[in-house]
Amino acid sequence: MKSLAHSLLLLGLCALMVLAPSATRKSAAQQTVADKQTPRLTLSREKNMLYIHGDHIPGGTIPINYLEAYCRAGSTDADWGKHTVVKHETQTIDLNDDRTVLKLKCTVADGIIVEHTITAKSDEVDFQLVAHNPTQVRSEVHWAQPCIRVGEFAGLGAEQTDDKYAYIRKSFIFLDGKPALMPTRNWATTARYIPGQVWCPAKVPRTDVNPRPLSSEVPSNGLIGCYSADDRWIFATAFEPYQELFQGVIRCLHADFRLGGLQPGETKKIRGKIYIVPADMNSLLKRYQNDFPEHAQKR
Repeated sequence: MKSLAHSLLLLGLCALMVLAPSATRKSAAQQTVADKQTPRLTLSREKNMLYIHGDHIPGGTIPINYLEAYCRAGSTDADWGKHTVVKHETQTIDLNDDRTVLKLKCTVADGIIVEHTITAKSDEVDFQLVAHNPTQVRSEVHWAQPCIRVGEFAGLGAEQTDDKYAYIRKSFIFLDGKPALMPTRNWATTARYIPGQVWCPAKVPRTDVNPRPLSSEVPSNGLIGCYSADDRWIFATAFEPYQELFQGVIRCLHADFRLGGLQPGETKKIRGKIYIVPADMNSLLKRYQNDFPEHAQKR
């Protein structure tokens, strides 16, 4: 009996040794499948364009003119080229091997330096900026523009339609605490430059925004976005602090960030998000409010 028990014990141990690698292989295979099913975003940069890539992104890529411009105050009714734009140069400092972390450095003509760390995750891109004024005079720069091209995402890009503004019917901001599709109520149509639409938060001077039609409506928060062609996905973006929300003329949406004119020696941190998520607006709103709690107290 002891010999039989010993034999059975050895047989059991051998079976475990055979099965364990098999189970490990199965677990590894399952993880590989799971990894392939998990959305993945990556980054690239060419000239002044930042690209967000993802197999699950409608259109495949979201292009961003990053940054389109650094801007002076007093811009609402001023000449864009002669007054508003402060020239800058952007340098790529580093892009990691898996193309998920991009570091940039902007040198602005008035002397300020802005360093950007841009991180792609599974369903968002995170922006962490540090702006510093090393000069002895106050900076002229009050705000800046990431110009995000969403036409292809909305299924209304140049290859789908000649109407450059068809995408606005898929786009939204928040009014009275609720999503408001464009064109929103009280849509403005007159300005130095037309068309387009600007929404200015309450704490930003209305003289210091884009010289496009300025809505009388004050946005409830700093989130702006659009739905994909099949309405299964939402693109949205926000920055803190923010200067304006803007629907532009290159099938683009902006949440333009605020610098406010850095004093000599001053350093300011700015942060932002781009979300590319399933079309659950309530879930997106909760996430945004968690990421930007300051916006809950602002209009």
